[in-house]
Amino acid sequence: MDCTPARLLICLCLVIPLCAAEQPDKPDKPKHRHLRQRDAEFVDKYSTCVQGPAGVQGRDGNPGVNGIPGTPGIPGRDGARGEKGECISERFEDPWRPNFKQCAWNSLNYGIDLGKIADCTFTKRRTDSALRVLFTGSLRLKCKTACCQRWYFTFNGAECTAPLPIESIIYLDQGSPELNSTINIHRTSSVEGLCEGVHAGLVDVGIWVGTCADYPRGDASTGWNSVSRVIIEELPK
Repeated sequence: MDCTPARLLICLCLVIPLCAAEQPDKPDKPKHRHLRQRDAEFVDKYSTCVQGPAGVQGRDGNPGVNGIPGTPGIPGRDGARGEKGECISERFEDPWRPNFKQCAWNSLNYGIDLGKIADCTFTKRRTDSALRVLFTGSLRLKCKTACCQRWYFTFNGAECTAPLPIESIIYLDQGSPELNSTINIHRTSSVEGLCEGVHAGLVDVGIWVGTCADYPRGDASTGWNSVSRVIIEELPK
């Protein structure tokens, strides 16, 4: 609502007596106090002037200091009970210790074509381990026509099946007219491999010679004029 001249006049008439009545050196009478209070209430009630524009926004004040630390909260309740866990039993084993053996022969000069050449006994400590076997020595094959010989390992009389047999072959295609011809070459060769599935305990490891499948046998020789050896080693899987 706008301030009309009449309202302004009334405001002035009310304000001037109030200012003239304020005399600090004279005691204020109860009647005068009552009139001033009534006039102030009238001014507050009927002086509705237009509000001016907003002032410029002030700057942010300085950050306040840290407040007093709060008191500890109420302890929480226990959570729901979890599911029962699985029982896992730990397996304690002795540390792995090397276990190996070597059997050696000087100048076997073994001329059989079929059968066991040599053997070496070995004590296997664990069933879940593997055996590494090695034969090294001089091998030779002679024949008139094509022939083949096979050198292989056995474990307690049986060939390895896990995963496969351990073997080495010599094949000769062009033979000599006579078995006692000058074609008579001896070479140091080896038979080597790993065998699994052999039970713990005493194991008879043998090296054998035999024929190849679908080929006739020739004149075989093993360990001529040199050292032959079998090495056996137990390995963890």
